[in-house]
Amino acid sequence: MRPIRTLPTTPRRRRAAAVRRRAAVLGASAALVAAVLTGCSPSSRTAGTSTGTSEGATTTPASSAADVTVASTMAANTAPHEAETTWDEADEVAVTLTGGSATVEGDGVTVDGSTVTITAAGTYRLSGTLTDGSVVVDSPDDGTVRIVLDGADITSSTTSPLQVSDAGDVVVVLADGSQNHLADGETSASSDAEDDEPNAALFSTADLTITGGGALTVEGNANDGIASKDGLVIESGTITVTAADDGIRGKDYLVVAGGSVTVTAGGDALKSDEDADAALGYVYVSDGTIELTAGDDGITAATDVVLGGGTTTVTTAGGHTATVADDASPKGLVGDVSVVVGGGALTVDAADDAIHSDGLVSVTDGALSLASGDDGVHAEGALQVAGGTVDVTASVEGLEGQHVTVSGGAVSVVASDDGVNATAPDAADSTTDGSADAAAQGGPGGGGGFAVEDATVTISGGTLVVDAEGDGLDSNGDMAMSGGTVVVSGPTNDGNGALDFNGSFEVSGGELVAVGSAGMAQTPSAGSSQSFVGLSATGDAGTVLHVVDADGHVLASFEASKAFGSVVYSSPDVVDGATYTLMTGGSVTGDRLGGLATGGDTAGATQAATATAGEEQSGTGGGMRGGGRPGGQPPAGTMPGGDQAPSDAQ
Repeated sequence: MRPIRTLPTTPRRRRAAAVRRRAAVLGASAALVAAVLTGCSPSSRTAGTSTGTSEGATTTPASSAADVTVASTMAANTAPHEAETTWDEADEVAVTLTGGSATVEGDGVTVDGSTVTITAAGTYRLSGTLTDGSVVVDSPDDGTVRIVLDGADITSSTTSPLQVSDAGDVVVVLADGSQNHLADGETSASSDAEDDEPNAALFSTADLTITGGGALTVEGNANDGIASKDGLVIESGTITVTAADDGIRGKDYLVVAGGSVTVTAGGDALKSDEDADAALGYVYVSDGTIELTAGDDGITAATDVVLGGGTTTVTTAGGHTATVADDASPKGLVGDVSVVVGGGALTVDAADDAIHSDGLVSVTDGALSLASGDDGVHAEGALQVAGGTVDVTASVEGLEGQHVTVSGGAVSVVASDDGVNATAPDAADSTTDGSADAAAQGGPGGGGGFAVEDATVTISGGTLVVDAEGDGLDSNGDMAMSGGTVVVSGPTNDGNGALDFNGSFEVSGGELVAVGSAGMAQTPSAGSSQSFVGLSATGDAGTVLHVVDADGHVLASFEASKAFGSVVYSSPDVVDGATYTLMTGGSVTGDRLGGLATGGDTAGATQAATATAGEEQSGTGGGMRGGGRPGGQPPAGTMPGGDQAPSDAQ
């Protein structure tokens, strides 16, 4: 690990007042969750809890303030350097590459065979072809070395074709309309990222900026494509990189502020790996068009991956349908401390997690489309969505974290296992969760006596649509809902449930529809300040469902996307203690959200089940904790309330 360096206080580089350590950031993640849950202390419930009313219900969490943003994250980091990108063309030194050597018009450059050395700050315009040679910047002063690539083609079989060994900072300008090319040999670079030997086709020991209106193609055949041992900022240009290992790496930070960047890398595509200073080691994309294809991670940072704008497309290890080695984990975005998305468009197709952080993941804006061979979004700490759109099109588990919060935005999840899963980090490493244990033991699922972990699912706003083959919403601790709209199309197997929690599920607002199998069906907790109704009925995919009150008013209409045996509904219109009927048939009208329609017509529908609002199902085969029939399954031909079912009930 490299020791922390003392950085000069200059206009180019502004250091944070104090170095924030990674542990402090992880602590802030926990503090955020604590703030969200202030005033919320849902009590864990045991089997046998009586039917509840709104009296004495615990307070549900308030909406998250979503205070982890692009701005707050970048304010805690060392600001990227600012380069001088304007100059007087009259001061340029022309360097013409002539195949095996070069000619120079001006001072500050020496030529020794095929090695061209820039020895002083200034502006140098390079054109022509240098075959099996290199351009070296060795400028001991603190000034800026500006290299204008204007139709330059430089290759080397023995070293980096363009390398900076010493300079105050370096700006590579791609002349408007120019095509430029850098390539090294397969054995020409150092493989040690910690020393100052060139390990990339474009290599710098100083701060590096790439700008201009031209194009640059880089072939890092030995190791990396572009690498800076300090900071690296891409302002503009059309940059195409292929690399044996990492595509573009900024040791202290990597910033993409514009341009078009295309990377094909055997290792990571974009990377920052300074892990000795918690205010460095970040990757920040604020604009530009980025297309990344990586054998390992798409974007990876020792601290933060931050997306504030631009259009980013990431494919890792062949995408979410690929099979990878047991010791491989090719993820889309990886921030060891955090991944923060506050704008732009992000598309990920990853063989492992699409987004992963050992700390916090925060989405406050932007459009995300994620396909994953494992988790769509995974955070070891807090995972919060406060805005934007998050569309997990394929995953094993959609959203997973210790504390999952949806306070805004539009979230949709398709998962082959759990849609949303809250679990403590140690439990997440286990090969089984409570539901899996229950299936193996033939015992009850969540809420049936499993330990209540420090894990939460909190929904206070936005929309959340889940299509899961495992549990729909799953918390190894508690769940709470105070707003928003949640639609769950849960499992068809009886070893999982549309809702699954080990502690309590307090509902105080919003609209909830959870449809799934009956074997492990759970409802919100009795005593929630907003009531709910759990109805047991079977049906096939395509069945239209209506929840109807005693006066015949339709509270909700839903079209099932798969077979089901249980329906749970909660909204402000549900009155605790009242009787509600589930009807099947008829039609749905208007806009739909995951099958939930804005309107419906019960003409031609038949009664399938009735139930009393506020009666809590325990997760033991649909049993009622609040006074319903033990085991939850009424005798054949009867409904939960004991009435005889009509002969055509589905």
